[in-house]
Amino acid sequence: MTTRWPTALPTGLLAETEVHLWLACLDVAPETLSQWEQILSVAERARASRFHFEKDRRHYLAAHAILRFLLGTYLKMDPAQLQFAADTLGKPHVLNDAKPSSLSFNLSDSAGLALYGVTRGRRIGVDLEKVRPGLSPEAIAASFFSRGEIRTLRSLPIEQQGEAFFNCWTCKEAFLKARGSGLLAPLDQFEVAFLPGDSPAILHAADDPEARERWTVRRLAPAPGYAAAVVVEGRDLQFKHWQWQA
Repeated sequence: MTTRWPTALPTGLLAETEVHLWLACLDVAPETLSQWEQILSVAERARASRFHFEKDRRHYLAAHAILRFLLGTYLKMDPAQLQFAADTLGKPHVLNDAKPSSLSFNLSDSAGLALYGVTRGRRIGVDLEKVRPGLSPEAIAASFFSRGEIRTLRSLPIEQQGEAFFNCWTCKEAFLKARGSGLLAPLDQFEVAFLPGDSPAILHAADDPEARERWTVRRLAPAPGYAAAVVVEGRDLQFKHWQWQA
């Protein structure tokens, strides 16, 4: 069930046990986007220019401008002055006085919406997907999911497989993003709980026997027709979510 996220402006207050989640619409007026584009780096604007479709270019610009607005508030810095660096696997972080900030963040966007996750001192990954009807969940799962996940998906009635597939996919993507491994890691080497009645969790990971205790997983319902998940390092966390307001 989709729960409406309250509209708010970020305050920058973020406790170490809190996980802040922000949902933003990327369809903004052209004049607004032109102003936002000015706070982006040369590299960000160059990357945007390489998108084939204008809509994708605009969504990229908006998503990364909003990311700068959010992080600027948390770090009490001018959004245009934020500098980013990437680790060896390509996961970005903010540099603060040329040193990595304690702020951790992740971004995912799909079909005009963006989801942002922000924490302090703990790894985080988010994934947002537009639910697309007409997919063949079993066929895709056979290529990417673990054996246990495939069995679970096949045990469901056909009419429930689409939702279950996206629940599983978003949890798996968010886990890989939290670890910083992206799609470089095989998706079938770990297993998540994804049935509607299950408590979401990393059931096991081939390279991390402590994964179930190490990571907290939450499924999200940010908007009708979308599936999302967040995976955060640690336990006993407080999750807060809002819609970002320009």
